[in-house]
Amino acid sequence: MTLIGGKKGVRSFLAIFFNFGVLIVFIFMMKNPNVDLMILTLIACTVISCINLFYINGLNTKTKTAFISSVFTTVILLFFIVILTKKAMIQGFGEEEIEELTMFSLYIGIDFVKVGVAVIIMSTIGAITDAAIAISSPMREIHFHNPTISRKDLFSSGLSIGRDIMGTSTNTLFFAFFGGYLALLIWFKDLSYSLGEIVNSKIFSAEIITILCAGIGVTLVIPITSWITAFFLVKTNENNKTNI
Repeated sequence: MTLIGGKKGVRSFLAIFFNFGVLIVFIFMMKNPNVDLMILTLIACTVISCINLFYINGLNTKTKTAFISSVFTTVILLFFIVILTKKAMIQGFGEEEIEELTMFSLYIGIDFVKVGVAVIIMSTIGAITDAAIAISSPMREIHFHNPTISRKDLFSSGLSIGRDIMGTSTNTLFFAFFGGYLALLIWFKDLSYSLGEIVNSKIFSAEIITILCAGIGVTLVIPITSWITAFFLVKTNENNKTNI
């Protein structure tokens, strides 16, 4: 990372440890009964977004618009995830996991629905910020080389860029799940699970819903980032002309 990215590569490497530190603090604060888990999740996502955007790429137009878009998308996605988690009842542990946990008490004083929501949100924030900066950065270059471009044309360019990265981003999420749960899938095969049993397995359904929510987040952030970036860049250019 240092060889290819230079100073930015070093910051990218250090950002991994900073994000890990945020997650550790997040986990320990979850045990406080006076802390609302949803608010804590949004705060943790905001800090992670700041690290991934501002620490690595600096404070500039593209990172500001990407940050605003990521936060806005996460808030919208949060309401959808809360409803989906309650309706699908994917919180807690599946029967494939419970055997290893029988020696532990599950009465830990935490709402497992909120824990399930937090897990999904934290799993999607990386993909959302990645898509946001991947759209705002080239839009900034387009506007820099063509400052007279209209807001509508710049917005259309952002959507076009987003469509190109949407497929690869969602496929990345899918293969991350497949690689991480390859042992589980092999276990399903060895135990001769039917297709219905696999689909109705809580652990499998939870991961599929996580991929679904991450895909929705990546898709939703495309028009949001395109609109915010186009509005911000054109507005700034108009204000500069007025001042001159």
